[in-house]
Amino acid sequence: MFDHIGIGATDVAASKAFFLQALAPLGVAVAMEGPSGVGLGMNGKPSLWISPAAATPAPLHLAFTAAARKDVDAFYRAALAAGGTDNGAPGLRPHYHANYYGAFVIGPDGHNVEAVCHKPEV
Repeated sequence: MFDHIGIGATDVAASKAFFLQALAPLGVAVAMEGPSGVGLGMNGKPSLWISPAAATPAPLHLAFTAAARKDVDAFYRAALAAGGTDNGAPGLRPHYHANYYGAFVIGPDGHNVEAVCHKPEV
């Protein structure tokens, strides 16, 4: 449904560094960058825009698709190494559905960042 989403950041450079490291296992990289912010995405298409915010923005829940459960695990390790705070270790969340495998980390500005795989383990 969404083509892209934009979030405010009190420190764009810090948020860029966090998201690049945390989302690298999912194949996310800088797609565009300019004076008004940075666009992260895959295959050159920006899907997540990070722009300067004058005040701390309201925390959001941002969930990113992982191709496999091992990618969720790699995201979690990378996000913690990037300075994120644990908000739910990798694991099944059967209350969503039988194959919902996700991990949650609180990132810059309090955003709840998740990687999720909806596929059964192979």
